[in-house]
Amino acid sequence: MTVRQPEAGTELPALKVPPISRTTLALFAGASGDHNPIHIDTDVAGSAGLDDVFAHGMLSMAYLGRLLTDWVPQERIRSYQVRFAAITPVHGRPICTARIVSVQDGLATLALSVALDDGTLTLVGDAVVALD
Repeated sequence: MTVRQPEAGTELPALKVPPISRTTLALFAGASGDHNPIHIDTDVAGSAGLDDVFAHGMLSMAYLGRLLTDWVPQERIRSYQVRFAAITPVHGRPICTARIVSVQDGLATLALSVALDDGTLTLVGDAVVALD
């Protein structure tokens, strides 16, 4: 998707991903090399006082990256940073959103977020994207 005349306040179409499954977590662990057992082993999660495993924060960041690259080619992303705000539980349904905050000198600054369908904000961040 290409936005012709982006301006402050413009929202990109949200990216809604399927519920996070145990298979998704295992595949992401293999692809990323992050085999922290808190993400895949229910006994380890339980010993940490959690009800179940939860998604890697970088998985949500990757989904946000997909939202950006659905809008512009990867080489136009000038910066991209996030802060992890809450965990994404197994079976959680992440929804990625982006809103243009400003456009100046051919660069768009975006506010980014990932929230669960119950409204829990799990990740916030920003990106700067070259428009041309």
